[in-house]
Amino acid sequence: MKKTMYNKEMIRLLNMNIYCEYLLHNKPPIIFIHGFVSSVYTFRRIIPFLSKHFSIIAIDLPGFGRSVKSTSFIYSYENYGKLIAACIEHFQLDKVFLVGHSMGGQIALYTTKLVPDKIDKLVLLSSSGYLDKAKRWKRYCSYLPFCEIAVNYVLKKRSVPDNLKNVFYDQSLITKDLIEEFGRPLKEKNFNKSMMRLLRYREGDLTSEQLKSIDKPALLIWGREDKVVPFYIGMKLEDDLPDAKLIAYEKTGHLITEEKAEAVSKDIGTFFKRSNE
Repeated sequence: MKKTMYNKEMIRLLNMNIYCEYLLHNKPPIIFIHGFVSSVYTFRRIIPFLSKHFSIIAIDLPGFGRSVKSTSFIYSYENYGKLIAACIEHFQLDKVFLVGHSMGGQIALYTTKLVPDKIDKLVLLSSSGYLDKAKRWKRYCSYLPFCEIAVNYVLKKRSVPDNLKNVFYDQSLITKDLIEEFGRPLKEKNFNKSMMRLLRYREGDLTSEQLKSIDKPALLIWGREDKVVPFYIGMKLEDDLPDAKLIAYEKTGHLITEEKAEAVSKDIGTFFKRSNE
């Protein structure tokens, strides 16, 4: 690996400025991939546990967090997968572990299909699955002048606290810091344009047939009370992926890295460590 110190900085991937946090110390590397309208902040509570035994790389995907809100990038899962592949190349990594939350889980799967030789194992945290691409009329509407206004309306229709209530089982864990962090990107220039382009270009999730070709060991971690990606999606993914194991936490919602940080960290660490025994 090229770098040996902890950093929070912009790196260039696919000719874009991508925000990256990394700690590389000659230990097996984990790349963290966040979900929709999220950022590396998603993993803030589990990274300290895992950094003791693994090198850590977490990026904000284009359109989210502190990364560029590009108005030219084609926001598809395949291109996000290519971005993760470029990140692997940037840091000169081999035998990478992927951890993807929600939409990030689907991107982890796409990445594994693109560069299977670079991926060792993957963990899918409440991963999206079996969603079709946006309906044709919505994609056509994304080219119309009023679409950006409509996207802005939809994103702001529910307040950030209301959105957080939807992803937490334990409402008492919602803090002012969480509200501020998840609300900040919504105010950034070109955020609406990037979300409009994601609506336009995002292809559907991988099909059952495509999933059956991904033979990497996979750990699926779910909250039983997940309202965003219901538990049955995890059960279906476990059936379709050739080498997958599903575990569930009781009284836990979609944002399991916040609600069950210690348990998630322990389960991920145990799963990945077995590769080095």
